[in-house]
This record gives sequence, C-alpha cells and structure tokens, in this order.
Amino acid sequence: MLSLVLCFRQTTQSDAPSSSSSASAPAATPSLMLSTSLVTQSRNAILVSHRQKGNPLLRHIRNVRWAFADVVCDYLLGQSSCALYLSLRYHLLHPDYLYFRIRELQKNFKLRIVLCHVDVEDAVKPLLEVTKTALLHDCTLLCAWSLEECGRYLETIKIYENKPADIIQGQMDTDYLSRLNHALTTVRHVNKTNVVTLGTTFGSLSHIMDASMEDLARCPGIGERKVKRLYDTFHEPFKRVVSSRSTVPDTPIQDNGEPCSTKEKDEDEDKDKENASNHKKEPEVTVKSALSAAFAKYTDKVGKKNNT
Repeated sequence: MLSLVLCFRQTTQSDAPSSSSSASAPAATPSLMLSTSLVTQSRNAILVSHRQKGNPLLRHIRNVRWAFADVVCDYLLGQSSCALYLSLRYHLLHPDYLYFRIRELQKNFKLRIVLCHVDVEDAVKPLLEVTKTALLHDCTLLCAWSLEECGRYLETIKIYENKPADIIQGQMDTDYLSRLNHALTTVRHVNKTNVVTLGTTFGSLSHIMDASMEDLARCPGIGERKVKRLYDTFHEPFKRVVSSRSTVPDTPIQDNGEPCSTKEKDEDEDKDKENASNHKKEPEVTVKSALSAAFAKYTDKVGKKNNT
C-alpha cells in the first residue's frame, strides 16, 4: 500500500512540469480567442450586453439572431458599429449615464449609435440634452417612439451592415425631364402635365424660375392659383421677417396718465420706419438665389478638378 502511494507521488511530480509548460503556452491566447469568437458571432448575429437582460426591446428583435456576450456597448452590430440604448425616462433620472457610457466606448467603433427611446410626453428638453451629448461625442442619434421601432432600427442596421450605399439610396432618374418632373411636382397643385407644358414653353428650370407671373399665366392649363404658387416658391424668402412693432393703442398714454403729443407720436413712427428699413436692407435669401449660389460653387469645384 505504501509503495503504491510512493509511485503515485513520483508520477504526479514527474508530470507536473510538463503540464505547467503546456499550460503556459496557450496562456496568452484566451483574449485573442475571445476577440475572434466575438467577431465570428457578430457576423451572424447581434451581440447583446448582459446589461440589457430584462429589456423588453429584445422581444422585438425577430428578423435577426441575437445572443448575449461580454461587450462594452449595449448592442454590437458589426466589427466597427455599435449601439447604446437609452430611455428618456431613465435619462431624466440619471442625466450623466449617457456621457459615461459613451466614454467607455472610447474610439473602438467607427459608427456609434445612440438609440433613444422617447417614452415621455414632454420630450423637448431631455431630447435636446441627448442631442448635444451625441453631437459632441461624434455619435449618431436615432430616435424611436416605440420598442418595435427600436427593434426595426437594430435589425435594419445589422442587415445592411455589408451592403453598399447604393442599395439604401433612392433611384435617381438620369434624364432631364424626369428630374424636372420630380422637382416641380413638389409644388402644390402642379402635376406632370403642367411640368411638360412648362418644360416645352421655357426649356429649362432656370428659365422657369426667371419667368414672371404674366409669362407663367400664358401657359395653357396653368391657372392663377398654380401661377401664384410657382412664383412664390421661387421668390419668397426662406426666412420670414417678423415685424418688431408692438401693438400701440390709438391714443398713447404717458406714465403720468396724460396723452402723448403728436410730436412724440411722429418720432415713434419715424423710429419704426427706420427699423423697418434696416430689416429691408438685409438681403433676402430665396430659392432662386440659393440654387444659383449652389450651382456656382458646384461649377467652381468641377472646374478646379478638371484643371488639376
């Protein structure tokens, strides 16, 4: 019996160095194995952080597989994209939570999404805070008003992870008439037949924008209402000037209760006229001027590229 114990001790002592040497070899690889396993899993499924256990959002991720994993973000959507989930109700209780969660991500992801669930009625102020935090830390903010919408966002980003940008872009028509049709039919009451009439009459969009109301009215099938809408679309300023003039009673009264003199009233009117003239001196930005400026910048860029 004693000999058996001694033999067992000798064999364990002789095997110990070999086992320690074999264990020391792969000791540096577990982190690599873990990272590679996460990459392979993220190719096929959304990796969900353990922090999200119990989140009812997970019940609405049905079209894409998902699995729990030890990840820094809430949802790992790809090798370089991730998402953080935030409820506005939770943000009101913990306003610093989003900042610390974004700081944990560091610079490990190219696309960092803040998926904000708007679940409060008065969402203006908290949504403004979330927007500022996302913009300052180079994050993309996606707002959803239901858990189903949150789930659709995550599924869509995962499905289109390796898709080119052309798939999600709208199909743009190449011929001029189709693009003119798309531009002018955005004006209310203007249909495709009117676009054909305008195109054959004036020849181009720039000529339509330069046309007067009388020239537009000469086109058959375009009535006064359509003429006014077209003309106003190209000539109305983007920014409406709000008059700073306050409503004044017919008989102005001074602080001491006596009515103001006509001289003081004339001085007030002169001040109002000066303020109105100052507003008029500011250049008005219209659709026509904005488009012409954009076209000028575009032609300059194209000319520089051709010269180089």
